[in-house]
Amino acid sequence: MTHSDSRAHVAILDDEPEIRRMLSDTLEEAGFRTSCYARATEFEAALKRTAPDVCLVDLGLPDRDGLALVHRLALESGAAIIIISGRAQVQDRVTGLELGADDYIIKPFDPAEVVARIRARLRKGRPETDRAAQTARFAGWTAHFDRYLLVNETGEEVAFSHAEGEVLRLFLESPKRLISRAQMQESLGGAAGDSFDRAMDVRISRLRTKLGEDPKNPRLIKTIYGAGYIFLGDVSWD
Repeated sequence: MTHSDSRAHVAILDDEPEIRRMLSDTLEEAGFRTSCYARATEFEAALKRTAPDVCLVDLGLPDRDGLALVHRLALESGAAIIIISGRAQVQDRVTGLELGADDYIIKPFDPAEVVARIRARLRKGRPETDRAAQTARFAGWTAHFDRYLLVNETGEEVAFSHAEGEVLRLFLESPKRLISRAQMQESLGGAAGDSFDRAMDVRISRLRTKLGEDPKNPRLIKTIYGAGYIFLGDVSWD
């Protein structure tokens, strides 16, 4: 599903209507597009139709274990995940981050802090010098990073998430060069370890699917086992 709206999309999952309203109002005012959900079931159903750039997830959900949901999101979604929770114990924060969350905000919070944290996440891996170049062409595809769109030679459009875009941009800025897991972690942020590696595997798998790659023998994004990845296409930037 493609949106003409180029604003970053934040999905809010919290069972408290006041918090949903406050976050949505603050984020919309700050220039984001939002969608709100009270239950995990409706949130997960919506994810099949849309790819938010950031998911704000409350851990105390009525119909699902919040940490299990965060873990699944980290493995299956390309979004940045920020936990918002009343659980202030250090162990809860550590567990949330180990399961793949990108950040953890404790209730009660200042809405302005949430906006700042989201902006910080969306800036990760996108240095100021790169912002002018928002369109790249490679192997019959055009990637529009300002609109989160891939367009093929026949004009067919495929949407990608902000997180998937971070990985794609990393490849397109360093074609035909080995990019190690350590370099990816340094460029994209997030805690190193199994959860980061799994999240990268998921994002790369999703990118390959969107680019029509053969998963057994991809022609563009090659896995160099034990070393990292290499992007084999020729790239030109507009």
